[in-house]
Amino acid sequence: MILLGPVLIVWIGALLFSGLQPPAATQPSYVGSQACARCHTPIYDRWQRTRMANVVRDPREHPDAIVSDFTQPNPLVTFTKDQIAFVYGSKWKQRYFRKVGDDYAPLPAQWDVTHRQWRAYGVTGATSGLCDGCHSVNYDLNRKTVTEWNVGCERCHGPASDHIARPTRATIVNPSRLDPKASVDLCIQCHSEGHPTTAVEGHDVHWPVGFKVGLHLPDFWRLDGYTLGTTGTLHFGDGTGRENRMQGNDYVQSLMYARGVTCASCHDPHGTPNNADLVKSARLVCLTCHGPASPNVPHTATSEQHTHHQPGSAGSDCVSCHMPKIAVMLGDVKVRSHTFKFIAPAMAERLNMPEPCTTCHTDKTKGWATAVLKSWPEFSSWRVGQ
Repeated sequence: MILLGPVLIVWIGALLFSGLQPPAATQPSYVGSQACARCHTPIYDRWQRTRMANVVRDPREHPDAIVSDFTQPNPLVTFTKDQIAFVYGSKWKQRYFRKVGDDYAPLPAQWDVTHRQWRAYGVTGATSGLCDGCHSVNYDLNRKTVTEWNVGCERCHGPASDHIARPTRATIVNPSRLDPKASVDLCIQCHSEGHPTTAVEGHDVHWPVGFKVGLHLPDFWRLDGYTLGTTGTLHFGDGTGRENRMQGNDYVQSLMYARGVTCASCHDPHGTPNNADLVKSARLVCLTCHGPASPNVPHTATSEQHTHHQPGSAGSDCVSCHMPKIAVMLGDVKVRSHTFKFIAPAMAERLNMPEPCTTCHTDKTKGWATAVLKSWPEFSSWRVGQ
């Protein structure tokens, strides 16, 4: 017993000592949006009705998901409804995907919702690299698994297991308390054209693999660049995006971004009754900060003096001139620019790009628009004629 005593004591001491060590820190895990509904029911109910919550739908679970007309004979439609595993979108266009092994692949036709007609969809390749990282929560590129399809709560708030266990501010990310750059980056991660900063072996990827809220987006994602005056790229010659999903590329060029205005200043991703989930109507969103006599311009007594259009007309809306519909969705269906700069017709003519005046006045020329702008006393003829 004398020989065994010290060994026994050391062994017991080691057990006691190890028991006093703090457990290894664990990372919070993803739990799915349904877990958030228990405490945040009103917000969850609003979010459920948004397009963010319904961009990806399985027609077997949602028989109303397919909005296209399969009774229209069309040589582009070489597939049947039974082959559709997922539909993407419903506002402007709807695309269709079939199951291929543990992945999905695009079908060759898409539905133009605006014109109610079929259009070719020439994109090929697995959706894992093209789409799925943005249309899901916690997508694993190698295992092809998700916590949840669609843009769920944890896409913007981060994994919520700790918050479920201890519902405090410290255990969840609230984007409204992030600095403006980090807040905007949450939206830019998907609403932009770019490339991962590090190549992903064996994959052509179009989304920032590995990024989640709280991390630094530029470590994972590089926005597509442009050269002023260059045409034939994803940007117009002035740097404005040519296509939908380039809102982030546009916005980081804006004075709004430089001044700390965020996407959430205008949009509520939890859903609102307004178009594009704006926090107010488009006109009121702008005039909240840019009303008459505001230090943020216009420097006129009334909005009508600034716009030179009748009150209530399309031309009197701020977005008509500062957010023209020039980014192509598909065909002639276009969405609004997000640089907020007025594109002068004279410059647009030199750069062979669209601008707001003749986008509305389709029977007029850019030269006509320049002459009209020069006649408006509130505007410098030097600027509009450049």
